[in-house]
Amino acid sequence: MNNSRGAFTPAELRKLRSLKDPTGIQRFLDDQPYHLADAAWSPRRVLRENTSHCFEGALFAAAALRVNGFPPLIIDLEAEKSNYTGCRYREPVYRTLRELALSYFEVYFNLRRERTLRTFSHPVNMARFDHLDWMTTDQPLWFVAEYLFTIRHFALLTKHMARRLHRLDDRSFRAGCLGRAEK
Repeated sequence: MNNSRGAFTPAELRKLRSLKDPTGIQRFLDDQPYHLADAAWSPRRVLRENTSHCFEGALFAAAALRVNGFPPLIIDLEAEKSNYTGCRYREPVYRTLRELALSYFEVYFNLRRERTLRTFSHPVNMARFDHLDWMTTDQPLWFVAEYLFTIRHFALLTKHMARRLHRLDDRSFRAGCLGRAEK
């Protein structure tokens, strides 16, 4: 691929390869300030600007994984917007995607202290968007977000369970807000 068709520059490839594995990729993302703008930057733009939010970070991680020999997979977790402390990396100890998704349940909450995580998707291989140069385009990646709205998601809770959920207590709420990015 040439640069007009989505190739990373040699300097970008060196940086992405230096991250080596999921732990290095997550460390890189954790060291960035949280991107508060309503944007959908490509991995190239995240690398250039050194900031990302959850969606952009997931896409960046998929691209970095790909460069390091892993498949560029993401899953979609549907909840109200959240940028709280616990929404971070998970060790690869979960037997199923449902278990992995449930590991995020307690940390997806809103300012009303309601737990909001409800569904998850099957993995999406980002290679499906290669023809749109998703890794390096200067255009927003809203087409990925739009696609995620169209795919099948699986419920984590029944409606009855969701109605019976308790709000977060003060200590859990304060702990979850530690380091929370605000405008």
